[in-house]
Amino acid sequence: MLMPAFVTLSGRSVRLEPLSLAVIDELVAAANEDRSTYAFTRVPAGRDEMVSYVEAALAEHAEGRTMPFAIRWLHTDRIVGATRLMNLEYWQGPMPWPPGAKGKIGEVPSVADIGYTWLAAAAQGTGVNRESKFLMLSHAFETWQVHRITLKADVRNTRSRAAIEALGAQLDGVRRADSRGADDTVRDTAYYSILDLEWPTVRERLLARLGLVEEEVEVEAA
Repeated sequence: MLMPAFVTLSGRSVRLEPLSLAVIDELVAAANEDRSTYAFTRVPAGRDEMVSYVEAALAEHAEGRTMPFAIRWLHTDRIVGATRLMNLEYWQGPMPWPPGAKGKIGEVPSVADIGYTWLAAAAQGTGVNRESKFLMLSHAFETWQVHRITLKADVRNTRSRAAIEALGAQLDGVRRADSRGADDTVRDTAYYSILDLEWPTVRERLLARLGLVEEEVEVEAA
């Protein structure tokens, strides 16, 4: 079974490092700075919860279904949150059978989601989220050459939706009664996407907003 290898994605102020149990204590500290902004986002609080969270993400990576990252803010040299490329689908090879079965894992995903993103209170509104998204989008579209990236948010989460729209993603629609919400209600979910044909325009827009140049974005093997 092949799967995408872990990588480290480095930008000007953010480095996305492979998620691991080695950063549990830093993740717990980040998650507990101020939890008032997590009303619509599930963020582990205690150490045991965070261990389970990381172990579950690593198990999905072992299945080739996700690539989880810890977010290091280079300004402070601290882990300030987590994010991931997830729901990786592989369209190469024969169609899976029977319908609904998972397809074979390939080395390069065909489509992916960006999700499970959360940040410590100190890193919110600083550009860390935008640069993290840029690094993952660049890797997905330019290295994997995916056809589509999907981003989702609780329809009530206006802050998250505004951040997704600021990236240049297009609203595909709202799926009603989509899942259980972080507040234990039935959640409606807003679905957004960026297509490969749209990426060059989105990329230039993000580069301008971030004040980045191409040489400042690096990919390292984990």
